[in-house]
Amino acid sequence: MFFVPSHSGPATGVTSTVMLMTTSASVPTGPEGAVATDDTVIDRLVEANGQYAAAFTDPGMDARPVLQVAIVACMDARLDLHAALGLELGDCHTIRNAGGAVTDDVIRSLTISQRALGTRSVILIHHTGCGLESLTEDFRQELEAEVGQRPAWAVEAFRDVDQDVRQSMQRVRTNPFLLHTGDVRGFVFDVKSGLLREIDPA
Repeated sequence: MFFVPSHSGPATGVTSTVMLMTTSASVPTGPEGAVATDDTVIDRLVEANGQYAAAFTDPGMDARPVLQVAIVACMDARLDLHAALGLELGDCHTIRNAGGAVTDDVIRSLTISQRALGTRSVILIHHTGCGLESLTEDFRQELEAEVGQRPAWAVEAFRDVDQDVRQSMQRVRTNPFLLHTGDVRGFVFDVKSGLLREIDPA
C-alpha cells in the first residue's frame, strides 16, 4: 500500500490523499491496462462464494473462539493473520481497522468478545510500512473542506509504530469494560519477512 498526494486545483486549495493498493489477485484489464468493467470486483467475489458454498460443509461450531483469543490488527491487505499465526477457522475473533487502532468501536467488540463469547487473551498486531505513518490529523480538515463536515473520528496517525503498539496495549489494559486484561501483548509484523516482533509495554 502506498499513498500519492493529489491536488484538487487552485480553486479550493485542498489537498487530498489517494490510497493506491496492489494485490496478488488477478484483475482483468482492458486497453492500456485499464481495469475491465464487464464484471465488478464484487461480482467476482459473489461468483467465488457460489463455488465455495457448493463444497461447503457446516463445521458444527458455535460462536465462541476455540482458543479464547481476540486479535486486533490493521486492515492492511498484506496481513494474512490466520496463516501468519497458524490459526484455523473458529480459533479466534479478528477485529481489524486502519492501523489496528484501539478505538471505541474496537473496545465495543472486545467487550462483547470477552463478556458474551468467552475470550481471555488479546493480541495487538501493527505492521511495518503502515499507511497511517504517511497521514496526519490534517486528513480530517481536508475532509471537512471537501464535504462540509468534519469526521467525529480521529485518524489515529502515528510516526513511531512501537510507541503506537504501546499506546494500544495501554488502552486495552486500562479499559473498565474489559474483564480480562492480564494477557494483553503487542507485536509489529514485518511485511517483508513475515515475522512478528514483540513490543515491550514499558
